[in-house]
Amino acid sequence: MVETFQHLIFGFSIALEPVNLLYAFLGCLVGTLIGVLPGLGPAGGMALLIPLIYGKAPASAVILLAGIYYGAMYGGSTTSILLNLPGEAASVVTTLDGYQMAKKGRAGPALCIAAIGSFIAGTISVVLLMFIGPPMAHFALKFGPAESFALMVFGLSTVSSLAGSSLIKGAVATILGLMLATIGVDLPTGINRYIFGIDKLMEGFDIIVAAIGLFAVSEIFMALE
Repeated sequence: MVETFQHLIFGFSIALEPVNLLYAFLGCLVGTLIGVLPGLGPAGGMALLIPLIYGKAPASAVILLAGIYYGAMYGGSTTSILLNLPGEAASVVTTLDGYQMAKKGRAGPALCIAAIGSFIAGTISVVLLMFIGPPMAHFALKFGPAESFALMVFGLSTVSSLAGSSLIKGAVATILGLMLATIGVDLPTGINRYIFGIDKLMEGFDIIVAAIGLFAVSEIFMALE
């Protein structure tokens, strides 16, 4: 515990340097712009901007990338609130309440709530990660095939239960997701599955991008009506 606090104090001494604060600001600004673009997401934005960190100090580079990540996580809520189009997967839930507030003329308060909530949740998660990260790493090393299978079954049953009274729709959505997930190359064996001679299907379907696209398609159809 004492060692963790010592590392925390040392980290703050580095992060609060003026140049690193500037990198954090620039990273958050660029990340917010990336988050507005549907389908790109924090990971894709960081991958595209990796050349920006060449030649920089390791701490400054990590702070810049962290700013891009957190900025993109928040930026995805902007289109979710204003257009009902989630910028990335984590912003899907924001469409439920944020877009309804925007339709009532309260887009400003909705964006403010999203920003404050993103800051508070990010701060709490980072603090918790510092304390529970090492024990969780040791636990993850003991996670075997049986535990992974049990976790997948639990996830599938949870998805079906979220459908509420319409269990048939939940089951159909689960089966459809499993069918799409089987398309592509089987990593353990290297065998192509259900690609039907189309080489591009070897990479499989990006379920997250497809789900975000469905939100956009539904909103476009509603606008056309």
